[in-house]
Amino acid sequence: MVIDIRQVCSPTETKSFDTGQLRANYLITDIFRAGEITMTYSHLDRTIVGGAMPDTTVLKLLSNKQIGTKDFLERREIGIINVGGSGKITIENQSSEPQEYELANSDCLYIPMGAGQVYFQNSDANDPAKFYFISSPAHRSCKVQKITANDANLLELGTQADANVRVLRQYIHPEICDSCQLVMGVTMIANGSVWNTMPAHIHDRRSEVYLYFNMEENTRVFHMMGDPNETRHIVVANEQAVLSPGWSIHSGAGTGNYGFIWSMAGDNQDFTDMDFIKMEDLR
Repeated sequence: MVIDIRQVCSPTETKSFDTGQLRANYLITDIFRAGEITMTYSHLDRTIVGGAMPDTTVLKLLSNKQIGTKDFLERREIGIINVGGSGKITIENQSSEPQEYELANSDCLYIPMGAGQVYFQNSDANDPAKFYFISSPAHRSCKVQKITANDANLLELGTQADANVRVLRQYIHPEICDSCQLVMGVTMIANGSVWNTMPAHIHDRRSEVYLYFNMEENTRVFHMMGDPNETRHIVVANEQAVLSPGWSIHSGAGTGNYGFIWSMAGDNQDFTDMDFIKMEDLR
């Protein structure tokens, strides 16, 4: 399996990037390919961003030289959210019976370090599952946990006057699911609103990844990034992801309805650990 590798870029070099360079370093495309597992290895907190889209076969999550261990979860944890049709994830461990988890659309599964081998398959090949996953290094083994949208911690945010009404669900979060450093959830933008996360903020103690999804073919999100005094943007299509370093703002405005899966890894799991940027300080 080939893993795309992304190096860390500093604020100084990023402000000199043209559009192509910004996209090459920060945008991840083609996450879902029928019958394949894709992975991008980012040196931002050694995060792996991936997608598994089974067809009629079962897909096994394999390790790689870049990961450096025999088994994928030997020293890692993983969070998985299904954005497609229903599917099944099986975890096999030599010391116990296989565990099977049915994931409908919007369901999440957290799998800890040392859990065993992971397999993805469809419930209906005519309506394939799309398993989006994030993996980060781990230092201890927690427990496997399935979290549905109803199980998640629900936050209603924003105002219509500010065009940023949204519903946020915290799936892998200290109040819901124990993990080492991975935090993961979903935000859905209300019809008629366009903005997410505005006023903008940074959190230098952890990096973040956004997967934009639930978008029409011609809808685009203008993802805002960069140093607060040197902002840049990336135009993002459906089911594409953006890497966000701790020093960068991460906000966006869509031309139509959209949602995004956010995930974080780093020094702490405090969701409110944000350094907000005043509107007058943005450039």
